Amino acid sequence: MKISALFISCAFAAMANAQDFVTYEEFGAVGDGKTDDQKAIIAAHEAANKKGLPVRACDGKTYYIGKGTATAEICTDVDFGTASFVIDDHEVPIGKRTAAIFRIAPSAKPIAIKGLTTLASCQANIGVSLPGPCLVEVVDSTVRQYIRYGLNQNNGTPKREVFLAAADGTVDPATPIVWDYGKVTHAVARPLDAKTLVIKGGRFTTIANQAESKYTYYGRGFSVNRSNVRIEGLRHDITGEGDHGAPYGGFISIAFSANVMVTNCIFTAHKTYRTIGAAGKPVSMGSYDLSVNNSVNVSFVNCRQTTDINDNRYWGLLGSNYCKNMLYDGCAFSRFDAHMGVANATIRNSELGYMGINAIGFGTFLVENTTVRCGSFFNLRNDYGSTWRGDFIVRNCTFVPRNGKKATGTLVNGSSTDWHDFGYPCHMPRRIVVDGLKIDDSNHPDKYDGPFVFGMFNSKNTSADYVEKFPYHVTEEVVLKNVKTASGKKLVLSPNKHMFRNVKVVRE
Repeated sequence: MKISALFISCAFAAMANAQDFVTYEEFGAVGDGKTDDQKAIIAAHEAANKKGLPVRACDGKTYYIGKGTATAEICTDVDFGTASFVIDDHEVPIGKRTAAIFRIAPSAKPIAIKGLTTLASCQANIGVSLPGPCLVEVVDSTVRQYIRYGLNQNNGTPKREVFLAAADGTVDPATPIVWDYGKVTHAVARPLDAKTLVIKGGRFTTIANQAESKYTYYGRGFSVNRSNVRIEGLRHDITGEGDHGAPYGGFISIAFSANVMVTNCIFTAHKTYRTIGAAGKPVSMGSYDLSVNNSVNVSFVNCRQTTDINDNRYWGLLGSNYCKNMLYDGCAFSRFDAHMGVANATIRNSELGYMGINAIGFGTFLVENTTVRCGSFFNLRNDYGSTWRGDFIVRNCTFVPRNGKKATGTLVNGSSTDWHDFGYPCHMPRRIVVDGLKIDDSNHPDKYDGPFVFGMFNSKNTSADYVEKFPYHVTEEVVLKNVKTASGKKLVLSPNKHMFRNVKVVRE
């Protein structure tokens, strides 16, 4: 009987380094791409967690994960190396579809905070002692916000946010409290892990589910619920997508975490399917390979996607909610998206495709040395009130409207749905500063006066007779410096001259 050199090297490595790291083979994994190795993988991580040892996959092997619904808890470093993992979603029980394959777990449990009854926006100290540096979550369940408008309408969610605080209760000024809380009904502190946990390598392939195209999200990937994590060199591919399927909530799903970096990784966008939305009408259904929720200081560095960032058959790669300080650096993705708010975001040295930059939020949104190929450079999501309470800064960027289709490009677009209560006052960016922007509007319509700074926003708000039910706060100042267009046309303020009549425009 012949025994492969690969098996021998992996087995001897495991024996020789029995006290140094744990392998899946020690717990019965076969790695032939056919045998279901999920139980062995789970057992290996359980043992590694107890001993405080890292885990190493065997280079060149393929670990198959079938319809099992248990999760491997990761509490130590992992080196997947050049190993492959096949995650087969064909026969996963529908009631277990959200179970993660791997969960990067925190070293300490969440702690309920006692005595925190109110909070004010920008409050410097919460007045409560903590066990150490923590990610703090606060909720006021008596107030609802992000009351969504449109085809996926809903009745909103309780007011909430996360921020970092020191042991003495001092709030990290880089993650300030955004809202006023007349009542805090829920407060939890999640201690920050002192050591950075590193997940390296691995090629993961998801065999896509064949479920009905409804909002029954699958979550069979990595769930990150720990602070101070670095994921590097991972690749995720998708195969087996047909003409229908249930959506995914993120192969990497980051939640209630701080200081997470995803670097030198490759992801794949999912096909866009259609379903019936909450308003009873057909809608395009979102599906994500990356998801970030209730987290701060999350960065994606030197990452890209396998699918064409300009191919509209595939949904945008990332979705996020309730985050602070998000970063793209050196990425090529189909979009950036902040659904229910981001406080401070930066995109630099990147390229964004047909879905562009979609944002709701606060603070400063900085975009520099980046190319955006979309109908608008910034899109303020109208289903959440097209609101950004803060500033936009654009430096040394390129804007290609529609990427080949005849179109009038718009720097900032959205919709003033001022008859709908979103649960908060709605704002446009207070100040927009553009310093270095090339607009490739060479493929413009025949009748063309130039690209716009702002879209129409409200086709009814065109005269002094119009009365807003819920006032929409328009931008105060726009600074335009070193702006060049391929057409030679200047940026036009807006087709809605009345609505933006009081905006101060400085051209340098």
